[in-house]
Amino acid sequence: MDEEDNTRVEAASNPQLVHLVFLKMEDLMDGLKLLNYEREFCKQFKFKPFPRHYFAISTNPGEQFYAFTNLAAWLITVCGHGMEQPQEYDDPNATISTILEESKKLGIPTSFPPAKLKPGCGEQVCSLLNNLVERALDSSHFKWKRPMHKEEKFEEEILEEDEAEVNLSKLDEEVLEDEVEADFEEGDAFLDLSEVKEFGIKEGSSVGKLDDMLESTFDITEWRMEVERVLPALKIFTRPDNKDWRSHYDQMHQYSSGIDNSLSQTKLHLDKLYQEISKTLEKISSREKYINSQLEHQITEYRLTQNKLAAAKERYQQGSSSVNDLSRELAQLTEELETVKAQMDERGTSMTDSGPLVRIKQAMTKLKNECTQMELRIGVVEHTLLMATLKHKDNMQMEMNNIVPSNY
Repeated sequence: MDEEDNTRVEAASNPQLVHLVFLKMEDLMDGLKLLNYEREFCKQFKFKPFPRHYFAISTNPGEQFYAFTNLAAWLITVCGHGMEQPQEYDDPNATISTILEESKKLGIPTSFPPAKLKPGCGEQVCSLLNNLVERALDSSHFKWKRPMHKEEKFEEEILEEDEAEVNLSKLDEEVLEDEVEADFEEGDAFLDLSEVKEFGIKEGSSVGKLDDMLESTFDITEWRMEVERVLPALKIFTRPDNKDWRSHYDQMHQYSSGIDNSLSQTKLHLDKLYQEISKTLEKISSREKYINSQLEHQITEYRLTQNKLAAAKERYQQGSSSVNDLSRELAQLTEELETVKAQMDERGTSMTDSGPLVRIKQAMTKLKNECTQMELRIGVVEHTLLMATLKHKDNMQMEMNNIVPSNY
């Protein structure tokens, strides 16, 4: 099972991998933009620039298939293999077979069935186009370059001490409190007027009020020396703003230097790992060749045995098919034989059985008896009828005699 089959199985088990085709389509669009397909392909063959997820989802299968075949043919041409641009009414099966043959020549795996390319969209289409884009970039000698950052020169802000004047009266109370807290955190020296006042009172100084202490009694030279000594502690520190672009620029330089340092170290480890892997692969290839050379005779015997096994399986299949045919014929013949036997048995039993003859004789005797009874009844009826006719004649004779007149 290749890598694409593994991704399909994982996608079936993990629903999140269904969106993998959209990621492949985005990689495809990036590669096409690197090949400048809008000018080299779209303008030349009169296509519109493809949307972001054009080959990932099905919108118009006919249009997508035509765009896919033309784009694949153009990429194969960029790779150095000549291929004619497909037309709209060409046979799709022939076009797909041509694209797959040229892809195999370029070393691109095409283990999926060709019917997956007919819709013009889907995972197989995006994978094939991605592989063709990679081959096209390799054939055009495209190489990724390191990013070049433009160095911007910024004018340094020069603050002249003579022009910088701090007006404490205009500062807000919140800013003063923040500066005092920062001074506490940094441990700088500060002046507390309440402690000075208490100190003067404790020592018996003549200063009784705070306003009197504002009058300076120090020497100017000593004051300047003291100012020079305390000057580093009087610097104003501003808190860095996270939104300031200068801080981002400094961080970018720091990260760039850190990446360069880690890259140099990582590159050494990767070079060592590459050398070890290459040595291991050479050892494996040499051992494989040695094993193949030692087992060549056994391999040939195994191949011959496998061929014999295949021939025996084929003969077995042929024999099994003929046996099945003969068994079907045998079943038909047995059925016919059973029907013939049943007919013969029925006829034999009917010929040897005297039951019907006896029944016929009984029926004949019964008919004879019935005939005699009928004849007897007919004789009785005829006799009664004769008697009735004679009686009727007598009656008529008597009536006729009675009717004759007396004078005759």
